[in-house]
Amino acid sequence: MTQRTEEELRLLIVDDEEAARYGMRRALSGFGYSIEEAGSVEAARIALQKEPADLLMLDVNLPGLSGLDFLRELHGTEGEGPLVILITAHGSERMAVEAIKAGAHDYLAKPFEVDDLRLAVKNASETIRLRRENQSLRRRIEIEGAVRGSLIGASQAMERVRSMIEKVAETDATILVRGESGTGKELVAREIHERSTARRRGAFVAVNCAALPSELIESELFGHEKGAFTGAAARRQGKFEQADGGTLFLDEIGDMSPNVQAKLLRALEERRIERLGGNESISVDVRIVSATHRPLEQEITAGNFRADLFYRLRVVTIDIPPLRERREDIPVLAGNFVRQASERYGLPQRALGPSAMRRLLEYEWPGNVRELRNVIERAAILAEGDELTARDLPEELHHGKGYQTAEAPLAMSTANAAETDGLVVPFTADFREDRREFERRYIARCLDESGGNVTRAAVMLGMHRQSLQHKLRELGLARRYVSVGQEAPPDKSDN
Repeated sequence: MTQRTEEELRLLIVDDEEAARYGMRRALSGFGYSIEEAGSVEAARIALQKEPADLLMLDVNLPGLSGLDFLRELHGTEGEGPLVILITAHGSERMAVEAIKAGAHDYLAKPFEVDDLRLAVKNASETIRLRRENQSLRRRIEIEGAVRGSLIGASQAMERVRSMIEKVAETDATILVRGESGTGKELVAREIHERSTARRRGAFVAVNCAALPSELIESELFGHEKGAFTGAAARRQGKFEQADGGTLFLDEIGDMSPNVQAKLLRALEERRIERLGGNESISVDVRIVSATHRPLEQEITAGNFRADLFYRLRVVTIDIPPLRERREDIPVLAGNFVRQASERYGLPQRALGPSAMRRLLEYEWPGNVRELRNVIERAAILAEGDELTARDLPEELHHGKGYQTAEAPLAMSTANAAETDGLVVPFTADFREDRREFERRYIARCLDESGGNVTRAAVMLGMHRQSLQHKLRELGLARRYVSVGQEAPPDKSDN
C-alpha cells in the first residue's frame, strides 16, 4: 500500500465494476488524494483493517452484502468512522433518504457527471479536515489541561467565565459572548464546544461576519447551488451544513446585514436552511454561539440590528472582562506566551525580567490578550539577552497607558512620537499631520526590519495584518511592501 502524508486524504473506492473504479480513480487523480480500490465488501473490510480510510465511495449493488448494509455496519461501529458517499445505478428519492438515514454523507446516482463527483468529494474533504482540526484541538486541550490564551488565569473574573461555561456547555442554548476585541471570545466558544458531550463529536466552524462583504456572508453561511450568481461554478456547502451536529461560531455578529439577519433568525427558529439559488429545505442540527464587541442594544435603537434576533441569540450571555480588569492574570499569560513563542520559532527559553513585568502590569492593554500575545511574541523574537527586559518591549509600553483603540495602535501623542529613537519628527502646526508622518516612518522602519514582509511586521506592531494593510493604503506605502506570497492591496491614493 502506498505511503501517504499525514495531511493527505485517503479514499477507498468500493465498486464491483473495474471500469467504474478506474473512471472514478482517473477523475479524482491529481487532487492530492491517496486512492485505493476494493471490488467487494469483504475486500473493503480487509483494506480498512490495513489502514483506515477517510472517505468511502461506496456502490450500493455489490456481490454478497450490499453497500447500504455495509454503510449501516460502518455507522454502527464505535468511534468516528469514514465519511461515505453512496453510489447507485438506480437513483431515486427513496434511496437517497435511506442512504442519509443510514449515515451517508452524500449520495450520487449513476450516471453522474465528473464535476458532480469531484464536488461531492471536495465537500466531504472539507468536512474531514474540520474533523481533524477538532481532533487536534481536543488532544491539545487534554495535554495542556486548560484552554490556551485568555482562559488562562486564576482571577475571580475568569473563574466566573469558566463557571458560566460549565453551566451552559451541556445545554443547546444559544449563547452570546460579549467583550472587547482581543479578549478571547472565540476561545470561550471553543471551550463551550469541547465541554459538550454531544457537540464535541461534530465540527466547530467559525465565521467572522466582519471579514466578509455583505453580499458573500449569505453564501458563506447557507451555501449556494451552481449558477446561483455570477461566479458560482459549482454547488457549495455553507457553514451551517459543515457544522451539522456541532457548533457554529458567528464572530462579530453586529456587522451582519439586515437581510442576512432575517435569514439567520429563520434558520434558528426552523432549524432548516436553503442554499442560494436552491429550493431544497435542508435540516441542520447546529448549536449557535455568537460574539460581538458592539453594544447590540444601541445597534437595535439605531435600527441596525433586529431585536427579535438579539433575544434569540442571547438566551445566555457570557461577558469576558478586559485584561486591565484582571491584571493578576498578566504574569501567567505572559509566561505562557513566552513559552509558546520559543516553541513556535525555535528560540531559547527566556524568563520575563522584573523591568519587563513592571511595564506589562502598568500598561492598559486596549488590545487585551491578543495585544499582549503579539507584544510578547515580538519581544521574544528580537531579544538578545538571557531574559526579556523592558528594553525588549515596544515603544508604546514606555509612553503612556495605552492606545485609544486596538485597531489603531500607532495613535500616540506627537510629543511621545518625537522622542522615539531614530524617528524624530519635526513639529508643525498640524497635530494630525505630525502624527501621520510619525506613523509613516515608524511603520516603514518595521517593514524594513521585517524585509518587507507585511505579516511579520504586523506581529512586530501588534496589529492585525488586514489593519496594517489598510494603514499602508492610508499612508501611501502599499506599493512598496508585499506579504508572503501575496501582494499588498492596490494603493489608490499613491498615484
